[in-house]
Amino acid sequence: MFDLGPGILAAISFAIGDVFSKVALIDGTDVLTLSTFRSAFSVVCIFVWLWFRPPPTPATPRQRNISLGLGVLFAGIVFGLFKAIELLQVPVAVLTYFIYPLLTGIVGALVGLDKLTWRGATAALVAFVGLAMIVGAGSDAIVPAGIAIAVAAACSRTAVLLITRASLMGADPRLVTWYSILSSTAVLGAISLGTLNWHPPHTAYGWVALITVSITITISVLMLFVSVNRIGPFRSALIMNLEPLLATILSVPLLGDIVTPVQALGGAIMLASLVAFQLRR
Repeated sequence: MFDLGPGILAAISFAIGDVFSKVALIDGTDVLTLSTFRSAFSVVCIFVWLWFRPPPTPATPRQRNISLGLGVLFAGIVFGLFKAIELLQVPVAVLTYFIYPLLTGIVGALVGLDKLTWRGATAALVAFVGLAMIVGAGSDAIVPAGIAIAVAAACSRTAVLLITRASLMGADPRLVTWYSILSSTAVLGAISLGTLNWHPPHTAYGWVALITVSITITISVLMLFVSVNRIGPFRSALIMNLEPLLATILSVPLLGDIVTPVQALGGAIMLASLVAFQLRR
């Protein structure tokens, strides 16, 4: 558990953040306010964390500039995922977003960064079938725009992962994370200031949810870094498949989301296929 604990904690924290982001949105905050507040909170916490940790390996100017550029994509990921959660049930939004490991493997194979075996391709196909069951079984409550935004966020996450793999393999992950979050917060903050957008929650419970999202996602980012250092990125990525499962479980009592048997079966098929894809590709 010493080795696996940080990854499990990261998945749990991300799932809690997913669910409570919906609570904050229901209570009156909007996606831009939620994204900006969460990002600014993370910048402060990660700065303090880096201050007390051993000094990271300095980044080269090229690595710094690429990391700052990735932050623009990261801002889109944060905003897109929260917008999808606003428009859809949390399980549908998070599971749709979790096609990014499949997209990363497929696109990586197409551009020559990775290899895709026939077993991996089969697992990817089955996972998309599971996602189709999730979306199709909830057709009455599905907002097409929400699905499209979740897919766009997944595509942005795919781009971040592939660019990181192609250009930042030798960089210190702590500094990559720091520069990315710094620039993403700057982008979201500039948009908020430019539009004079600030819509805080209406009640104390909404504020608790907003702060909970900020704390849990910051914990997730830090614990994911610890997990990658202890057990590597591959095993950490496998553990992160707990996030959509836990988000689905938590959304039932906290949000009253109803998951149909077909959606539950589709989710199980998708998550099992994700694990198989990551193991076999």
